[in-house]
Amino acid sequence: MPDSNNRIINPRVRLNMRISHNTMAFAVSDHTAVNQVVFEPYIVKSGISLAANLREAFKDSALLNRGYQRAQVLIDSPVLMIPLQEFDEAAKETLYHHAITGLEGCVVLHSVLPDLNAVAVFSINKDLKLVIDDHFEDVRFVHLVQPVWSLLYQRSHTGMHRKLYAYFHDKRLEVFGFDKNRFRFCNTFDAAHSRDAVYFVLYAWKQIGLDAQNDELYIAGDIPDREWTIDALRTYCRKAYLINPVAEFNRAPVTQIKGMPFDLQTLFVKGGG
Repeated sequence: MPDSNNRIINPRVRLNMRISHNTMAFAVSDHTAVNQVVFEPYIVKSGISLAANLREAFKDSALLNRGYQRAQVLIDSPVLMIPLQEFDEAAKETLYHHAITGLEGCVVLHSVLPDLNAVAVFSINKDLKLVIDDHFEDVRFVHLVQPVWSLLYQRSHTGMHRKLYAYFHDKRLEVFGFDKNRFRFCNTFDAAHSRDAVYFVLYAWKQIGLDAQNDELYIAGDIPDREWTIDALRTYCRKAYLINPVAEFNRAPVTQIKGMPFDLQTLFVKGGG
């Protein structure tokens, strides 16, 4: 059972909840913690919905029972990118369901990305959102990859050559690139297997028309069959680089937390966590 004495005092602190298709984790800034962040992965039970799992987590999790009133929820769901100047909030649900089919019982949300002149439109299961809303007074929803998009957009301004990014998480692959102040390419693939992942990255590379000798590929996250995947990509993309969080974030304490995904590390190091 949660420790009833471990309750927060500062109501402004925002709890971060990371929710993907089959994983959940909770994290919060805490300057008294060894790595300045408390990170708590939660084992999702198969056979019941994520909403039911989250209800159980509110009974079992010490972090969820500290009494936080504010939360930021990172949701992993199919995303539709709309140029900022073309975004119409009243039409977002129609556009989303037209572009992404097969999603039932969901609430369509959006998050503005001003630096990228885009709006990310994504979704969350209605029951899951209800559980979250029932437990917090103030909830902010963002797409799970949003911290990574923002980080690597800043990297895209360095150097003279074009860049493509591949981010692996939760047996999925996000491939994206930028042109000036906007997305040039952004797509998601199911990529539990390394061979599929390499195919998807190279497909995007060819579709964009990148140069195998001079343009750059950056790879991050939980890479399947890491050594083989990186070697295979370097066979076709001479300048393929692995992003190491420890080096990327200058040995920030959060990079020492075992099992914390790169997107959450980015959130805490770059702000928003």
